[in-house]
Amino acid sequence: MKIAQIAPLAECCPPKFYGGTERIVSWLTEELVRQGHDVTLFASGDSVTSATLVPCCDVALRLNPKVQDPLPYLMMMLDEVRRRADEFDVLHFHVDILHYPFVRDFADRMITTLHGRLDIPDIVPFYRTFPDFPLVSISDHQRRPMPPVNWAGTIYHGLPRDLLAFNPHPEGNYLAFLGRISPEKRPDRAIEIAGRAGRKLKMAAKIDRVDQAYWEGHIKPMVDANPNVEFIGEISDREKADFLGNADALLFPIDWPEPFGLVMIEAMACGTPVIAFRNGSVPEVIADGISGFIVEDIASAVDAVHLTSRLDRAGVRATFEARFSVERMARDYVEIYRSLPGVNRLSLGQQLKADKTGLQPAD
Repeated sequence: MKIAQIAPLAECCPPKFYGGTERIVSWLTEELVRQGHDVTLFASGDSVTSATLVPCCDVALRLNPKVQDPLPYLMMMLDEVRRRADEFDVLHFHVDILHYPFVRDFADRMITTLHGRLDIPDIVPFYRTFPDFPLVSISDHQRRPMPPVNWAGTIYHGLPRDLLAFNPHPEGNYLAFLGRISPEKRPDRAIEIAGRAGRKLKMAAKIDRVDQAYWEGHIKPMVDANPNVEFIGEISDREKADFLGNADALLFPIDWPEPFGLVMIEAMACGTPVIAFRNGSVPEVIADGISGFIVEDIASAVDAVHLTSRLDRAGVRATFEARFSVERMARDYVEIYRSLPGVNRLSLGQQLKADKTGLQPAD
């Protein structure tokens, strides 16, 4: 199939540091190419891919100090996608809602994966205006706040099996927190859990400008006041295997309807169990008592810390391989691509042409 992947421009594909959506787009794109598809990636110019890259800005917008407003760059990218839409069998968007007014002419052969939270009142009238465009959720829980829309499926994220090495014998003797410093991620809970469990905590986290006041006023004083806590800052993919693999457990003490939580499967790939609060997608991702523990409060999280040594890290890794590989994710998406009405019509037209000429249609 000829597939267009349309990525956000905040980070490159794959991101150099934090960037969940762009990371998923990159892994999906590379696996689709590996499986033999003709893929074009619309992304920032500093992206690295085996697909055909259409650079839509010079560098990732978050890393460009000259960029004050990302919207003009996104609109220019979407105009380029619209002009070239006839080149592709299917177009896969990862940019939330911005593309909707551009895609009516080919909406029957495009899908949109929703990567963010959907419990925002302002998006309800929007999706009531566009109820027929096919959508993919990244967990079943993510769908709950939405009005009736055209769900094409739920596809859990997946990552390459060889990206993060399995570590059966962690040597760090610490708990890990990986993600963003933001109120909904509850780094304060992670600090309290580690302190009450008498354990060291290492925090590898990004601080967005919007969360700078939260860091300065709330979290940094907690870090400074707790000698068992080490704040590392943002880390790259290359550093994750060591950081997560040598941890006894990952703390995921969220306080919001997490749509998926990529860090959970990153930890599982290393064999590291996850202690996660029961919010959002957590019950869909974590097999309680196998790949980690689902907890209700800080006290039960502290109890879980003392139980993680009883879990089989090989079993944690096996759960990742069975459910969250990039191969499975790509196959699931291709199945949805082939089910789209416009793609079915294209395939039928190609088959009729092949019947007349005696040639087989190209995949």
